[in-house]
Formats: sequence, C-alpha cells, structure tokens
Amino acid sequence: MGMRFKQSFTILILLLLSFSLLASNLPDFTTLVEDNSNAVVNISTTQKVAQQKSHLPQNFDIPENSPYSELFKHFFGAPGQMPRQQQARSLGSGFIISEDGFLLTNHHVVNNADEIIVRLQDRRELKATLVGSDERTDVALLKVEANNLPVVKFGSSKKLKVGEWVFAIGSPFGFDSSVTAGIVSAKGRSLPKENYVPFIQTDVAINPGNSGGPLFNLAGEVVGINSQIYSRSGGFMGLSFAIPIDVALNVSHQLKSTGTVVRGWLGVRIQDVTRELAESFDMDKPYGALVAQVVANSPASKAGVQVGDVIVGFNGQVVDRSSTLPPLVGAADISSVARLAIIRHKKPKTISVKLEGLPEDKVALEAPEKEQQSDEILGLSVIDLTADIRKKLEIKRGSVLVQSVGNGIAAKAGVRPGDVIMQFGGKAVKSTQSFKLLTDKMVSGKFVSLLINRQGTPIFLALKK
Repeated sequence: MGMRFKQSFTILILLLLSFSLLASNLPDFTTLVEDNSNAVVNISTTQKVAQQKSHLPQNFDIPENSPYSELFKHFFGAPGQMPRQQQARSLGSGFIISEDGFLLTNHHVVNNADEIIVRLQDRRELKATLVGSDERTDVALLKVEANNLPVVKFGSSKKLKVGEWVFAIGSPFGFDSSVTAGIVSAKGRSLPKENYVPFIQTDVAINPGNSGGPLFNLAGEVVGINSQIYSRSGGFMGLSFAIPIDVALNVSHQLKSTGTVVRGWLGVRIQDVTRELAESFDMDKPYGALVAQVVANSPASKAGVQVGDVIVGFNGQVVDRSSTLPPLVGAADISSVARLAIIRHKKPKTISVKLEGLPEDKVALEAPEKEQQSDEILGLSVIDLTADIRKKLEIKRGSVLVQSVGNGIAAKAGVRPGDVIMQFGGKAVKSTQSFKLLTDKMVSGKFVSLLINRQGTPIFLALKK
C-alpha cells in the first residue's frame, strides 16, 4: 500500500512539474499590451442616408383623429412625404503611426463616412480627416490635429513564420481595448476579388469592430492590420485575415504623397498548375502561375509572354502558386523592368517586361450564342465560331464552341456548355475539323492540356483518355 502511494505521489509531482514547465513556455502578453494599447484607437463614423419614402398611395387619406394614424405613419410614412435623411453609425479600430496624428485603419471602416471621430485611450475624442483610401487593399489613412501622440512600432510581415504567436488590440462590438491572442495559421492567402493582398491568416479572435486594428508580434511590433473574418454566423470562427503591414505601409506612403495608389500591371490571367496540368506540360511537379490569357497591348504582350507559359519567378522571387504573383507585380515600381522566369515548351526562359500602371478592371464578356451543325468529340457537341461571336469574345481567329456535354472524359475534366475551346495540347484549335485531328492523336493514359474561354475568362483543364 505504501509503495503504491509513493508511486502515485511521484506521478502527481511529475505532472505538476510538466504543467509548470508548459505554463512557463507560454508567452506573457501583459507588458506588451501595456506598452502598445495607448496607440490603438476606437473609430466611430456617421453617414447620412435617405429614409425610405411613404409606401402609401398619394390619395390614401388617414384621418387625424384615427387611433391608427400614428401607427400607419410609423410604418409607412405620411402620404406624399419626401424621403428624410437619417444617420447611420458604425464602429471600428485603428492605430497611430506618427506623433503628429496620422492613423491607419480599414477602407471599409470609413468608406462613405460624413464624419469620423477618433477616440484615444485617454478618452479624448478628435475629429479625423480622410487623407486617402484604397479599396483593393482595404487600407485608409486618417489625420487628426494633435501632437506628441503615442505611436506603434513596425515589424516586417515578411519575417513572420507560421505558428508564431501574435495578438490583436481593438474594439469588437464596441468593447474598447479588447486583447485577443493566437498564432499565425498561414501566410500569402489570396481571397476572392483581393488577389493583390497576400493575407496573413490567424486564429486570433477577431469580430466586428476589430476591423482596422493592429496585429502585433511578440516583439510588440505591428505586422498586420486586422481586416476580415471567415464566418457563417457573423462572429469569430477561427479564421481571421490581416493585411501585411509591408503592404499597408506602401499604400499609406502613396496615399500621403499623392492621395492615390498605383500598382504594377503585367497584363496576364493566370491559374494554378494542377498535378494533371503539370503532367501534360511534362513538369516534374505542379508549381508556378500558368498563363491562361495575355491581354492585348499589355506589358506582357509587348514582351512576348505567351499563353501556356508557366511563370515560376518574378525579379528573383520564387512564384510557387498563382496567388504569389499578383502581390509581387502590384508592389513593383511602375515603369521598372521586371525579370520573369518562365517555363515554355518544357524549357526555362527569362523575359524582361516593362511594367505599367494597373488599368480599370474590364467587364466580363457575355457568353456566345449557339450556332447549328456539330460533331461529337470526346463526349462533346462542338461547332465552329462565327466572326460575330469571335468579336464578342475578343478571339482573333479559329476556336470552337461547346454546345452540349455528354458522358466522357471532357465532362470529367470540367468542360461545360458555352465554353470556347482555344487550344488542345498547346496547339491552336482552328475549327471542328482541326479539333478532331488533334483529339485523334491523344495517347491513352496521358494528360493533355485544354485551354477554354468561359464567359470571357480563360481556363486550363486537363483531359485524360
């Protein structure tokens, strides 16, 4: 009995020691928060919006002495009443970057605001002016009239490592100076419609009101601006995204000097290289950014970049995925000459490209109309394109239109009705006849690349017979 007690006591002591060691390895955020919280601010905005006008018909008469008159007016407004203005309010966070009153926050926090009020930790409330704002990166630069303000220190988001501890200070749901902590979950995340920002993904609890607040590392340096969350409920679900501070500072410098932001433009549409596409291009492994379209008269077009090229490097930096390229190009100096490392027809090649400023986004092209005669190829019903349809899709010559998709290898690869087939195995598809000749040469068991145009967007697919 005594021996068992001694064994149990020994195990208990070992467990307590292990827990103690584990706790001692966890970071202590208290000093970091004390040193940095004064530079974090609460941002409130007001915006004048028109109140909806009356839904009651003009000739609808509500007797003034009716017990329901006020009820009708409350829900429907008075007949013939013009829309009235009311104020919409929103809350967010921000942080001070200079002693003379410059602050950073999110574009969506201050977008369309008629008034911006910045509340400091000492409870001072200062009216802010919008110096400039950039929707693409979701960064805004504000200015308040004050001096000797507490400021944050800047770190480098490029030096961040996945698994590293980070913490946020902000005002979730209006609760000022809330602190949350977690780790870096991933880097270089590309989100829909925001491919010029390589987002930092964390599991730091971020909620509405945290937007625009700083993300710190354990050195007390700002490494990002908390921007958005992935949520099905509207609250935190373990996926938070921050704008890298390197990107935000580049944007803020441009906003401060010119009021606008200019990005480098290459002029290509790209996609990831899948395992199947890599095999069709005889690549050892899937990597790089596959060029699916080269915009006419773009820097890439002038430099000789071709559809089917795989971009694997930009100015000496490795392009592992398609999402890696846009931020690199966007941050490059306008009118600078960039070096593209590509793979073309299985051989490495370097191309020099003179970059230009990013133009306005083009509107997506309409899907082509259907024609008559067709041939069954690979489970597809395809027809030749007319000159009118090619003009709509900005296709200079050839190509065939997919009318219907039956059971076959094309359906498995993801081909859809309305797709326009541009290339097969790296060779131009000029007509239904040329398409049939190319498909007849397919080798069983080997992937072949298929370039299609889907409602104006070029996409590479891989077929296997």
